[in-house]
Amino acid sequence: MCRGCFNQLFLRDELHAGGAAGLLGSALQLTRRAFMAYSVGAASALGVAAPAPAFAADEGADLIFRGGTIRPLAGAPVASAIAVKGGKVVAVGDESALAGLRTGGTRVVDLAGRTLLPGLIDPHNHTLLAALIFELLDDVGFAKYPTRAALIAHLKQEAAEKPKGTWIVGSNFDNLLQGGDLSRAELDAVSTDHPIFVWYTNGHDAAVNSAALTAAAIPDDVGDLPGGGHFGRGPDGKLNGLVYEESAMLKFAVHFLGKITPEVAAKAVTDYARHVASVGNTLLHEPGTIRAEWVAPFAKLANTLACRTSASVMYGDTAGLAPYLARGLGRGASVDGSLFSLYGVKIVGDGSNQTETGAQTKPYLNTTSKGSPNFDAAQMKAMVAEVKALGLPVQIHCNGDLTIDLALDAIDAAYAGSSEFGINRVEHSTMARPDQILRMKRIGVQPSFLMNHVRFYGAAYRDQIFGPERAAFMDPAGACVKAGLPFTLHTDGPCSPPGPLALIATAITRRCIIDGSVVGPDQAVSLDDAIRAVTIDAARQLGQGDRIGSLETGKEADFTILESDPYAVSPDAIADIKVSETWVAGERKFAA
Repeated sequence: MCRGCFNQLFLRDELHAGGAAGLLGSALQLTRRAFMAYSVGAASALGVAAPAPAFAADEGADLIFRGGTIRPLAGAPVASAIAVKGGKVVAVGDESALAGLRTGGTRVVDLAGRTLLPGLIDPHNHTLLAALIFELLDDVGFAKYPTRAALIAHLKQEAAEKPKGTWIVGSNFDNLLQGGDLSRAELDAVSTDHPIFVWYTNGHDAAVNSAALTAAAIPDDVGDLPGGGHFGRGPDGKLNGLVYEESAMLKFAVHFLGKITPEVAAKAVTDYARHVASVGNTLLHEPGTIRAEWVAPFAKLANTLACRTSASVMYGDTAGLAPYLARGLGRGASVDGSLFSLYGVKIVGDGSNQTETGAQTKPYLNTTSKGSPNFDAAQMKAMVAEVKALGLPVQIHCNGDLTIDLALDAIDAAYAGSSEFGINRVEHSTMARPDQILRMKRIGVQPSFLMNHVRFYGAAYRDQIFGPERAAFMDPAGACVKAGLPFTLHTDGPCSPPGPLALIATAITRRCIIDGSVVGPDQAVSLDDAIRAVTIDAARQLGQGDRIGSLETGKEADFTILESDPYAVSPDAIADIKVSETWVAGERKFAA
């Protein structure tokens, strides 16, 4: 079973009141007052679903932004003012040229030296899963506890503060960065009075203590479970506390999670949207972890969120898209006039390089293992052909170069180089070879890179997983620039922290922050290239390049306002620039 994209444990029927099909259902029946108690900017957002009315320029602007640096498109000349009416851009240029759009009803926003960019986009972020995880579980990841000692001390403090028998549950543990796998013995040393469950950041592994095994009634002779679930064992043959895959982890989750109500789910998504807005995002795309039956209720929730949302469904869940197929999904069709749109279909081709389950043509470093794809060539071709027959673009998760070969063969066979239904994407494309980048260019396929692979795991890829030569070509954005192939950058949240500025910085510097080394300097790109990858090229990869991604007359007024200009600071400092505000369709969604 795949370890590459976060699994859907939190979306299982067993964990939801009324089943997962009603994940957001009754939350939409809340009174407006009750919902606004935790909704961010709901009052201003509720009115933006309707199409903006036509208007003449001489009617004046609703908003004029001035007094700072306005960058309409990476590489384009800067402007000193931008005017907005009805949620759309009226004009961009010199402040004096826009003076005629100012009326008594125009609100003038003084940027006070700040920098205004097109809204920043994360084209691959598991929004619902990330929201539920961060709402319900304690984050024990590397960012909060960078050393093993700090992590264990935190868990012991929780044990000391909680009543005996209370579950201690953490998420986002990173075995590569936080000292290797946790063990039953190590967690028993934390507590034998509290069941402990620690979920790994890859979403497919966990570690538990003896009390958790007892609470979940896991016998010593437990075998493999349906769906690939299994339990780790030490050299002595006894359970070592490691738990693998969804069906095994569910044995514990039903005890510590209880039932997730629609109200909790709606609050989680609302809070998460506010968080991603606070780090600069105006749009998130959910790749395959939204069910088709959630589309209509999510669209109703979408207008209350602090950012736009978009989604593709997983292969096998396309029947529920039938009501929407005629709307042109690959062109980023809005659902019911909301700030939520649909795009295509996701296929998970292999696993994760960090767990050596990505499928490679050459073995991993110091092993004979190459990983294995989830589907053979014939299966992949049949699946992709089915997606094409629906008139939809396909997104194929590929971490290993062998899987990229399978994906490109299947896309070429089905689409024959056409982007009629939208841009076909290879998600992650982590270990793409030079010839594969050139082939993507030839057949109209584009990659989306999880640049945080370099930021957090570059040293591990170089020293532990692939060796220096192969790691130097990981996430090869520089090769894309050389080939004239557009690419995008994403976080794969919750697998890495939200934040487009860190992606931009890493694409420029190729710096791994774990040891400060530069991994693959030849694959570094310019600031213009990196910003395009989270603005206009990301918008195009979601079928929305005609509406967002740049600041042009007639486009939606989606902005990210920064305290500092990325072009005026060192590349390493870009990740730390403070986000001041975000605006979506002319409505301010976040203010620091």
